[in-house]
Amino acid sequence: MEEVYLDNAATSRMKKEALDAMMPYFMDEFANPSSIHAMSRAPRAAVKKAREQIAGCINAEPGEIYFTSGGTESDNWALISGMEMQEKKGKHLIISTIEHHAILETSYYLEKRGFEVTRVKVDKDGIIDMAELEKAIRPDTVLISVMTANNEIGSIQPIAEIGKLAHDKGILFHTDAVQAFGHIPLDVKAMNVDMLSASGHKFGGPKGVGFLYVRKGIRLPPFMHGGEQEEGRRAGTTNVPGVVGMGVAAEISCKDMDAKNRKMTELRDHLIDRVLKEIPYSRLNGHRYKRLPSNADFSFEFIEGESMLMSLGMKKVYISTGSACASGSLDPSHVLLGIGLPHEIAHGSVRISIPEETTLEQIDYAVDCLKQTVETMRSLSPLYDDFIKSQRV
Repeated sequence: MEEVYLDNAATSRMKKEALDAMMPYFMDEFANPSSIHAMSRAPRAAVKKAREQIAGCINAEPGEIYFTSGGTESDNWALISGMEMQEKKGKHLIISTIEHHAILETSYYLEKRGFEVTRVKVDKDGIIDMAELEKAIRPDTVLISVMTANNEIGSIQPIAEIGKLAHDKGILFHTDAVQAFGHIPLDVKAMNVDMLSASGHKFGGPKGVGFLYVRKGIRLPPFMHGGEQEEGRRAGTTNVPGVVGMGVAAEISCKDMDAKNRKMTELRDHLIDRVLKEIPYSRLNGHRYKRLPSNADFSFEFIEGESMLMSLGMKKVYISTGSACASGSLDPSHVLLGIGLPHEIAHGSVRISIPEETTLEQIDYAVDCLKQTVETMRSLSPLYDDFIKSQRV
């Protein structure tokens, strides 16, 4: 079996169409789109087209799409500038406990700046408690930020319901859709979303480019200061090749999404069913069905996740233990702790995220390798041996 890449949530393979579309803007059409001479026309038109392609995916207007360096910048911009512009109205922000680090770390920064943050808990499936969310709202709450789909366990939040609650209370609503954009249908109007973050490399575009949707009428202050690019909202020379590639990748990803997701869901469910049936003392993390079509996150008792990854890597199966942004940390995932897993089980967790080109044969090979790895590691575990002996008593 050739290499089996099942870490698509960390980054996706760039679509060939996206790369082909980018190439002219490195050499032939290299001019700065902000210039006024004739050579800038083609790059400027390409950026305009990309804005239209992305807006079309989420039922937005092209003028509501602002290009950034990626999801992290977009999240920082939405939260920091979103709170600063409303500081006279209120200084209270609400997020969930299982947000990506780009949101969590920004919330800690805002607290140091004198803002107040409430982190609402989620249930055992990773879904936010709407009653708790409503209870957390105060007269000085000015912004709510809840991710569309979790980057580790794949659970999809009731975004439209959260957005309606926020709007009924006169509160702005931002969602981190980095894992969701290009993978599940999104409609910013139907979902009551004021701001939405996404990153190109999560759906077949290049790394280092993303966007922030900002609903018309919201005068979000700049986060990057300097020139007048992006209607004066985001300074810095436009990354034309990156923007073009992201636009093409977005258009392709959002086309025939239902058909692609039916295939992905079949592969995901086959994977989940095999693991839960064939590997004892395993559990699926996240909601069984309200999850991304490509995501399956498991915990295995008496196993250490990092060791599993190394063993599977030797068999050319590539998965992760959770968010790539936290891969250098030895602490258990805050997401898994947030859904109630004890430390020892959280440490034995892996995330499998499936690219759309994956075959059933590759899924079965990966599960076979996972079974073998778990069996081998447990055979060397004194804790597992003691547990089995205790079960026989």
